Amino acid sequence: MGVAPLQRNRVSVQGRDASKLSPVTENAQQEPSAPDTELPTQYAPADVEGPLYERWVERGYFEADAKSEKPPFTVVIPPPNVTGSLHLGHAFEHTLIDALTRRKRMQGFETLWQPGMDHAGIATQNVVERELAKEGKSRHDLGREAFVERVWQWKGESGGQISGQMRRLGDGVAWSRERFTMDEGLSQAVQTIFKRLYDDELIYRAERIINWCPRCLTAISDIEVNYQEEDGELVSMKYGEGTTPSSSPPPARRRCSVTRPSPSTPRTSATSTSSAGSSSCR
Repeated sequence: MGVAPLQRNRVSVQGRDASKLSPVTENAQQEPSAPDTELPTQYAPADVEGPLYERWVERGYFEADAKSEKPPFTVVIPPPNVTGSLHLGHAFEHTLIDALTRRKRMQGFETLWQPGMDHAGIATQNVVERELAKEGKSRHDLGREAFVERVWQWKGESGGQISGQMRRLGDGVAWSRERFTMDEGLSQAVQTIFKRLYDDELIYRAERIINWCPRCLTAISDIEVNYQEEDGELVSMKYGEGTTPSSSPPPARRRCSVTRPSPSTPRTSATSTSSAGSSSCR
């Protein structure tokens, strides 16, 4: 028969009341301590991803050093319009750029993802004017300076929504460098570049057919035009033999002027006659 090993109690009574100590044996099983908090029954991304992203931003993981000796890699964000909010197209685009810039950081590049928003031009004015209309006012009632101030106030509210969406997506952008296309310094840079391109004959000015808004008294883009279908007429007009153009509205019928010498006067004298639909005008 085997002999069971002796269990030795090892109790330290230095500085303690020995009567309150229970012996602990070498072979005794220790009860695991209960966790302080209970694990959630399901994963809650908002409870984890938000605080984690803010720690990344606070520690400057997405910032770039202009004086760094590392090879640079820079991406300027396609600026979303301040008049709206991010949609699935933005989410897809930002995911690709975020993956690319994070990889470049791991490869040792000094990486900058430049954030910013676009002022959206006349669209912003329309949004603010609709808000004023609810108050029974117009931009003319406010005056230019007060209206511009109102636009900047609205930009702060709408732009904050887009920034919040970008943070929620986890975009690795350098927030300390965030810009707006109407910022004073940025506007000066745009004017400088356009002037340089014009001087280098890389861009030019010319007359073009535009979309004119009679209410805003300014040009607007194609996507800002409200198209309406109307019933019209297709008019055909015959010119001479075989030529029959058609259009809507009706085309103006051509008139041709012919100059010929008069047989009864010197060659320096001439008369002009007009005819409509002559063979020479086809």
